[in-house]
Amino acid sequence: MGNCCCQSSLLFGVGERETHPEKENQQPYRNHNHNAIFSQSQSQSQRETMTVSVSVSVADDPSSFSEFSLADLKAATNNFSSEFIVSESGEKAPNVVYKGRLQNTNQNPNQNRRWIAVKKFSKAAWPDPKQFVEEASGVGKLRHPRLANLIGYCCDGDERLLVAEYMPNDTLAKHLFHWENQTIEWAMRLRVALYIAQALHYCSSEGRPLYHDLNAYRVLFDEDGDPRLSCFGLMKNSRDGKSYSTNLAYTPPEYLRNGRVTPESVIYSFGTVLLDLLSGKHIPPSHALDMIQGKNNMLLMDSHLEGKFSTEEATVVVSLASKCLQYEPRERPDTKDLVTTLAPLHTKPDVRSHIMLGIPKHEEAPSTPQRPLSAMGEACSRMDLTAIHQILVAAHYRDDEGTNEEWTQQMRDMLEARKRGDYAFRDKDFKTAIDNYSQFIDVGTMVSPTVFARRSLCYLLCDQPDPALRDAMQAQCVYPDWPTAFYMQSVALAKLDMHKDAADMLNEAAALEEKRQKGARGS
Repeated sequence: MGNCCCQSSLLFGVGERETHPEKENQQPYRNHNHNAIFSQSQSQSQRETMTVSVSVSVADDPSSFSEFSLADLKAATNNFSSEFIVSESGEKAPNVVYKGRLQNTNQNPNQNRRWIAVKKFSKAAWPDPKQFVEEASGVGKLRHPRLANLIGYCCDGDERLLVAEYMPNDTLAKHLFHWENQTIEWAMRLRVALYIAQALHYCSSEGRPLYHDLNAYRVLFDEDGDPRLSCFGLMKNSRDGKSYSTNLAYTPPEYLRNGRVTPESVIYSFGTVLLDLLSGKHIPPSHALDMIQGKNNMLLMDSHLEGKFSTEEATVVVSLASKCLQYEPRERPDTKDLVTTLAPLHTKPDVRSHIMLGIPKHEEAPSTPQRPLSAMGEACSRMDLTAIHQILVAAHYRDDEGTNEEWTQQMRDMLEARKRGDYAFRDKDFKTAIDNYSQFIDVGTMVSPTVFARRSLCYLLCDQPDPALRDAMQAQCVYPDWPTAFYMQSVALAKLDMHKDAADMLNEAAALEEKRQKGARGS
């Protein structure tokens, strides 16, 4: 077994930053798991400081930005069939967005069967392919759970295409203005405002403060019902920079004067989105400001809310909208101010977005295991943590043979920490086991896939599936073909309600186990 290091590419919250090693310097060691890139080139210190955030389902492979072939995108969209169109906009710079599903492709094997959104530009919008690729690559460096991230592009002949994560639950405009079953409740409207503010703040902090034509159609809802900001607005609709396709009444006044988008213009447009959330309809900013100045704030509020909102919270949002819509750009708040103002209003963080939206969680049915399962596989498929614990205790460290060959005094000291962790693990004192295993791992002089697997189970038994998944991926990094690492990932993914990925991981584990057994019989 090789001793390599691994960095998770799980996504970061506001204020955290993700680094993106240059592609040519990073050869993926193993990239089956949708949430991790395993690299042979990363240092021990990088592994020790690996950061995992609250969300692991934002992207299939968050660090990936690829060039797609035109053939792949034609196959995904049924040759750009009109039946696959999800939006059209723009007269001077026409562009169309299609949904599609990537087929089996050797070019991007980790994207196979993934739903995507494809934005198609005319050649006239971007006549210079180099400019188009440079602009797309700049946007493609951004990765955040509040964005519908850009995952690739295609520049083939006259074709200019962007490829992004597909968001299956429609736009804010649909849910606010064209709803059929229920309007968006107040707490969800506040969540939308906060999440989009966080997206804008992240983009600004990463040196991409310009967002073109921010409006309710640019806010999308993912499979969990969480609001995300479309990455397409981070890229100009054309090289000449024409940016606004909305009604001129909603366009920042300085844009009408000079035709340029500035960071302050984006704040103005965010103010119009706040008006949409408050009123449930399009209100020209000038009319809204007249109402606000006339102390008629409640006239702004959406009657479909039927009074089910906090007057104090509404007053804060109205005040923020008024500041965003100031005529002079310098008088508007910045993105940090938006987040600071809206964050205290997020009062239902434990209620999932799809529940507040009143939509079913978008999820494909789990696939049936394709192979007979071992005792470990059966326990993982049932998510029987007690049985998994018994199996790991019985297995002890037999799979760690050859992981560490040199022994120093420091290593022997670390073995004492591991031994204490083992005693606690055996006695089902899982919090103590986590502390001792962490002491062993953090020194970093020895690498043990079994310790990662055991600590992963401890986290699961303490109802912490995020770090459990991280540890299971680390175990896979140390021992790439170890079935236990894949089994533990399957349980963690199931705990995170990612059942399709969990079933795929279970099948992978069973396949590796079967391969190992055949190899043992052959020898």
